[in-house]
Amino acid sequence: MHLHILGICGTFMAGIAALAREAGHRVTGSDANAWPPMSTQLQAQGIELMSGYAPEHLQPAPDVVVVGNVITRGNPAIEYVLDQGLPYVSGPQWLAEHVLAGRHVLAVAGTHGKTTTSSLLAWLLDNAGLEPGFLIGGVPMNFGISARLGAGKYFVVEADEYDTAFFDKRSKFVHYRPRTCVLNNLEFDHADIFPDLASIERQFHHLIRTVPRSGRLIVNGADANLARVLEMGCWSETEYFDADSGWHATETDGGFELHQGERNHGAVTTPMAGLHNRSNALAAIAAAAHLGVLPRQAADALSRFRNTRRRLELRGEARGVQVYDDFAHHPTAIRVTVDALLRQAGGRVLAVLEPRSNTMRLGSHQAELSDSLSQADVCFVYARPDLKWNAQAALASLADKLHVAATLDQLVAAVVHEARPTDRILVMSNGDFGGVHQKLLDALSTSGQT
Repeated sequence: MHLHILGICGTFMAGIAALAREAGHRVTGSDANAWPPMSTQLQAQGIELMSGYAPEHLQPAPDVVVVGNVITRGNPAIEYVLDQGLPYVSGPQWLAEHVLAGRHVLAVAGTHGKTTTSSLLAWLLDNAGLEPGFLIGGVPMNFGISARLGAGKYFVVEADEYDTAFFDKRSKFVHYRPRTCVLNNLEFDHADIFPDLASIERQFHHLIRTVPRSGRLIVNGADANLARVLEMGCWSETEYFDADSGWHATETDGGFELHQGERNHGAVTTPMAGLHNRSNALAAIAAAAHLGVLPRQAADALSRFRNTRRRLELRGEARGVQVYDDFAHHPTAIRVTVDALLRQAGGRVLAVLEPRSNTMRLGSHQAELSDSLSQADVCFVYARPDLKWNAQAALASLADKLHVAATLDQLVAAVVHEARPTDRILVMSNGDFGGVHQKLLDALSTSGQT
């Protein structure tokens, strides 16, 4: 079968492409933008990428067109699909029908931590010999790929609440029908499609409705919004993490003591920094336990976990200054990421933020950003041309530590001028940020030379 994927370089759709290719299908795809790690991963798998959305990409006609949720009416390719009556399907529906059917699905949902928790859960199951399949919105460094079919009956999927496609406005995760479902946390996000928090809570409850009575929910016991969702109705066994009655942790040097209610499972060593990652680890350990993975077995695997790319990933060092990359693009994620880096030994933290997501560009979170960035020693914000709010005015409370740049060149110059040996530059964006990481490393390398 020949699949052509529209929007193939998005993290989710790239995973669909990889799974289809592994299953023996011919896969091609179109996208307006392509950047690593997804573009390089696809090319390495022999998947043909086409730039733009020309109708000619669909000639001769593929057997099915898989439509990403970035595709809207008016897109030349989708207009051609509709005019010609070509078969089309959303990515989540294709996944559900061709990969997830008949398998024990472990879905990880939540506003934050989905990628890390999904990656960790897949690693815990793989370490236990269960050979899971997975589809993750990033590249787990333990595996080097974002998706695989797996040999076992288990499949781990990062379960996103964003809408499915232009013709299916339900959240993607309602397609997955999990038997084990992790609910990490819940906050307002995606202001471009959700009018308020209550509408997102309703989608999360739709997910809960799909979990069978014999399944299990793994729920953040410290999240009041999730508690409100469960009050709408729950029909499955429920276990909690970050709650004294369920899975919880007490901090130690280099890790934490793992507890399950009153039972102490001993010390756990983790390479992941930050309290948020401790919560992610608890969620993954609890979910793996549903499949019989023993806590000590999970703890051993956790000590060898390498996280995913773009999660506090050290991209390089120049003239004694380290440059980190992180996907953080929500105020809560920004705050905990800055905190996690501060908890590691080192010099000052220079936060560099691109407000790139639809929600960020619309300004829905501008009132919370100052607090999120306040722990950083110096803050640099890229005022993109499409930003709908005044970054200088909205973040004025940061006072002298704030620097707003209108262009990438100005941004790089300002950061390099400020940076000094032992500093750590933390770059945060949910896109490629114009390759600013390498621009910073190159500029740092040449700064001060005559």
